Amino acid sequence: MARTGPVTKDTTTIAIGYAQVRVGASATNISRTYLALVAADSVGALANVKFNSGAEYFKLESGYPMLEDASFPLRESASVEVGFKEITPKNFAMSKGLDPSSGYSSAHVGTIALGTISTPAFIRAETVYTYPDGTNTMNVIFPRAQATANIEMEFAEAEPAAVATVLEAKRADSETTGGHANWNLMPLGRVVWAGSTGLTSTSTTTTTTAP
Repeated sequence: MARTGPVTKDTTTIAIGYAQVRVGASATNISRTYLALVAADSVGALANVKFNSGAEYFKLESGYPMLEDASFPLRESASVEVGFKEITPKNFAMSKGLDPSSGYSSAHVGTIALGTISTPAFIRAETVYTYPDGTNTMNVIFPRAQATANIEMEFAEAEPAAVATVLEAKRADSETTGGHANWNLMPLGRVVWAGSTGLTSTSTTTTTTAP
C-alpha cells in the first residue's frame, strides 16, 4: 500500500534539542556576516530558546461586501527569546541591558547596580543550532542587538531558576550609527544554514551583495 500524507523527506532536517546562544561585542565584529563568536561566548545552559521573525501587513480591501485585494508590508522584526539557567554576573548584566563583553569575567564575583536603568547596550547575538546528525547547522546572526527583560528569578526546591531575556535584532546597515555596509541587504541580520562544511569564525564577507 502506498504511503500518503506528510512523509518525511530528509530526517537530517528535523530540529530537536536546544540551540547554543552566544553574546559578544557588536562594534568590533560589525563587518562580519559569518559567525564571529565562539563557544566560550555562550550564555551556557538554557531552559528554552525561541526564534521569532515577526511581520505586520496592511490588508487592502474593497467592494461590498469587502474582499481582500492585497497585503502590503508595514514592519518587520526578529528576536530570540532565551531562558538561561546559569545565573552569573555576565548573564545578569546582559538581561539588564549592559554589555556583557565588558568585564564580568568571573562566574561568582561581580556587582550589578539596580535603579540605574538606561538604553540597552548594542551587542552581537548568535544562535547556533546543530542538527541531531551532529554535522549540519543553522545559525541566526544579529550583528547589532539589544537585550530586554523584566527579570524574574524564581527559586524552586527541585528545579533550576531560569531568567527570561529577549534578544532583539536592530538595524546594522551603513545608514545607522554603528552599522556596516555588509549588512545593507540584510539590515536585521540573517539566518544561514552552513551544511556539513561549517560556518567558521574566521570567515569574512567584504561585499554588499547578500550571500
